[in-house]
Amino acid sequence: MYEIKHHGAKDGVTGSCHELIINDDNSVLVDCGLFQGAEASDRGASSAQLEIEFDIRNVRALIVTHVHIDHVGRIPYLLAAGFNGPIVCSRPSAKLLPLVIEDALKVGVTRNRQIINACLDRLAAQIVPLDYQTWLELPLSTPSHRCHVKLSPAGHILGSAYATFRLEPEQAGTSWDVVFSGDLGAPYAPLLAAPKSPYKADQLVLESTYGDKDHEDRHHRRQRLQASMEKALADGGVVLIPAFSIGRTQELLYEIESIIHDHAEQTVSHTATKQALSWQDIDIIIDSPLASQFTEVYRDLKPYWDKEAIERVESGRHPLNFEQLTTIDSHDLHEQTVAYLAKQKRPAVVIAASGMCAGGRIINYLKALLGDQRNDVIFVGYQAQGTPGREILTYHHKDNGYVILDGERYPIRAKIWQIGGYSAHAGQTDLVHFVSRMRYPPSKIHLVHGEYEAKQALAQALQKQCPEVGEIVR
Repeated sequence: MYEIKHHGAKDGVTGSCHELIINDDNSVLVDCGLFQGAEASDRGASSAQLEIEFDIRNVRALIVTHVHIDHVGRIPYLLAAGFNGPIVCSRPSAKLLPLVIEDALKVGVTRNRQIINACLDRLAAQIVPLDYQTWLELPLSTPSHRCHVKLSPAGHILGSAYATFRLEPEQAGTSWDVVFSGDLGAPYAPLLAAPKSPYKADQLVLESTYGDKDHEDRHHRRQRLQASMEKALADGGVVLIPAFSIGRTQELLYEIESIIHDHAEQTVSHTATKQALSWQDIDIIIDSPLASQFTEVYRDLKPYWDKEAIERVESGRHPLNFEQLTTIDSHDLHEQTVAYLAKQKRPAVVIAASGMCAGGRIINYLKALLGDQRNDVIFVGYQAQGTPGREILTYHHKDNGYVILDGERYPIRAKIWQIGGYSAHAGQTDLVHFVSRMRYPPSKIHLVHGEYEAKQALAQALQKQCPEVGEIVR
């Protein structure tokens, strides 16, 4: 009988890595991600100790659900540890994965071009792109056992998937379906169609990031984003949005283009000068070379966009490449932009990584702008424990609230927003629906990728609304 082990994201939301043990000689990994903040595996791997701390001798394949760093960031360490099997992912993910790994190597390992190229060459040789809804047989060392995998759209970011494994042991006519959800997206997310539940699952490994809450609907979250942009126009402030370079950045651009397009004939009065400012006057800045690369790839992958997005392009609009958009590549230009925005009272929206403020160019913007009440910081994604993003959310409303960045204390005087509707993760209702809409729901669910309170709340909701489910492991 098969077994499931967790090497990351069992009790937190980063470091995703799960192992499906098929028999004594064969197993498959699902994701191999980087830990962030204070999170760690049971055996000691963490953001400060990046290693493969489990035995990989029987691992025959790696399945990548999507290319966020907390799901793929330890792949170079997996290759260095000797893994030489196929790395199976969707076709969009196959285009995006090398970009993510190259950036991870530069930031966390080395800038030696020869070492980076060697790793990328190895990665390219092992990537196996797989079309959605297509079964692929995985190589096992025991012919008496067979294992097929199928990827289905997860609606989280472009190329994201949940994986269904069909296990066929020695007994003829017997098979089990084991489903790993990866990260499931919320309905009505920009650019992507909502995920559809699998037909059946004997066991399900289910994410629970927002297992204790539901998100704002798309109308309300867009209203709040629009309100922050109006404030920037009115007081000449800057809106900072820490965001993942892939997925969240492109969804935000899509929504911002829509807001500007819908208000093209309207103006906002500047608080101090009373000057009427057009929505065309607000600068939209992507300060992330990686996000710029991803946005280009997103544009190349239009066949994977949802119907609404494709119709916008066909009408002549450019939701990921509009007139007000500026991209910042070089570090020198980044520093000039930070200094300019800190000095000038010009309305702008800046989208920069990292999404949890744990590094990246967003740090310099926070240092320069967080202490000015004209400015705003909008958190649109999950903030893990131990990250500066979580600290800002926790302490911004307190008297003399501050955050530590690079060892120094910075006061929090900017307005802090948290818009949950832009999370790329499903909320509690969506997660319950993913289970309840299966024709044959699982007899056992493993809840992962969530903090304790979220897992407890989701387990209670599943027990109440899906009574046919048997055991829930949390």
